[in-house]
Amino acid sequence: MNLPKVVQELIKTQNAFDSNAYAQCFTETAVVFDEGKTHTGRKEIEQWIDKANTDYRATMKPLEYSETEQTLTTEVSGNFPGSPIMMKYHYEFEDGLIQSLKIV
Repeated sequence: MNLPKVVQELIKTQNAFDSNAYAQCFTETAVVFDEGKTHTGRKEIEQWIDKANTDYRATMKPLEYSETEQTLTTEVSGNFPGSPIMMKYHYEFEDGLIQSLKIV
């Protein structure tokens, strides 16, 4: 699977539960939409993923990437009911970093 470098890094940092390195995959003004909430900027994104890592210990296994739609389908496993589940990540990129991420 041919993933953009920043998406490869995002998966690597997520699976290592490295919240700081995860946040560095995003632009300073990036926006993440997850579970009906919006997280804006690296600091908020780092706080959000740090809490999620503590609560769920979720790891990502990439299954399918669409370059034209900029979506990644993953199998996510962790400490939550129904694990593992399928999730889709919708990306927008800017200067090699993630500007927007919507998780559904």
